[in-house]
Amino acid sequence: MTTSLFISDLHLSEATPRIEQGLYRFLEQKGGVDRLFLLGDIFEAWIGDDDDSPLAQRFTSAMKRMADRGTRIYFMRGNRDFLVGADYLDKFNAELLSDMAQIVVAGEPTLIMHGDLLCTDDTDYMAFRVVAHDPAWQADMLAKPLEERRELAKQLRTMSKEAASNKAEDIMDVNQAAVERAVTQHSASRLIHGHTHRPRRHLSENFERVVLGDWNETGWYLHEQGDTLELVEFDLKAFAS
Repeated sequence: MTTSLFISDLHLSEATPRIEQGLYRFLEQKGGVDRLFLLGDIFEAWIGDDDDSPLAQRFTSAMKRMADRGTRIYFMRGNRDFLVGADYLDKFNAELLSDMAQIVVAGEPTLIMHGDLLCTDDTDYMAFRVVAHDPAWQADMLAKPLEERRELAKQLRTMSKEAASNKAEDIMDVNQAAVERAVTQHSASRLIHGHTHRPRRHLSENFERVVLGDWNETGWYLHEQGDTLELVEFDLKAFAS
């Protein structure tokens, strides 16, 4: 019987010690898990695999403990941590997934994503995404000194928050046609994603869409145990004190 956890949108930074500590204690208490899927925006920002910050080191240590217990760890990039690469993930034997990955979850063919690719109505973000995922742009960014990258990351976060505050709520949600197109192209009966911070299980005639929640006052995870699947919200205070 396969046991898996799916989480996303923790937005870890040095400014979120409670969430970070809650994550580590939550994973410790969960014990034996076969698979851990980290579906993007695990970090508020990622400046490159040469990041020597205490946060990067603490996260590595926590994931290594899970891997040493036999958990297979899978990482999918989000819109905040799109520069995460194999050099960093190799430190705790995690596998880097593409933007769309097909797996079996609770006996069903399932498509997993971060979710930003489904928000096609947010044309400004989609245009930025094309630039930010260009190999030449990324190579230029990663060639800059660490401190310069840290400052650039702060500027990008500020710009992103300002832009989001001026957008209508529905623009930042998924586009239904994009959802149906992705599910059909991958012959999936279930879609799991994060990004929108709107946790819910959506049932339609042909497939189910499970939206993971972001971590703040509470944490969210999707729990697979054999043929069962449960979307769970829990109080982070129980793990972060």
